[in-house]
Amino acid sequence: MRFTRLSRLICRIPRLDASRPLQCRAFQTDVVSGDSKAKPKRYKIPQFYDPYGPRPPPSEKVIQLAEQIGALPEEERSQIMPMLVERLKLPKLQSISTEGLDLGPQDGGAGVQVEEKKAEKTAFDVKLEKFDAAGKIKVIKEVRAFTNLGLKEAKDLVEKVPAVLKQGVTKEEANEIIEKLKAVGGVAVME
Repeated sequence: MRFTRLSRLICRIPRLDASRPLQCRAFQTDVVSGDSKAKPKRYKIPQFYDPYGPRPPPSEKVIQLAEQIGALPEEERSQIMPMLVERLKLPKLQSISTEGLDLGPQDGGAGVQVEEKKAEKTAFDVKLEKFDAAGKIKVIKEVRAFTNLGLKEAKDLVEKVPAVLKQGVTKEEANEIIEKLKAVGGVAVME
């Protein structure tokens, strides 16, 4: 019974004709509706975007002022900006903190160089430089002991010397590892 109701309902649904165009169409802003052979619109895009639009050329008075400022000696030119800030009552600019940013080498204008205190390293890397061929198995066992690597990984690590064995260890741990490797025939350094 339900099947017959469903079949009657399906038969009443109007079917789409292949000859009629579909009612919905994709949103296309560059195609004129109704003309299928129309080419898309070409927009002129400026090379540089200026949000304020074209600016008028400076006045003659401004040009003369710029020439006068350019003719001043360096000493007097350096006094212009503080005087303008004072006269126009401009707000003082706050310094921006550059802490944590890498700005590259900083050269002091006065020539005075401040020696920076180097922070003591707290984390060291242990690097295996070389080892005796006769003690290779012992070196692999020792590397497995302090790196928690499997046999294959430890063997691959030892075979591609010089290689960093352990990173971010304290100085005491690094010295301990170096001594153990030295005892079995390996040469390791602390970086």
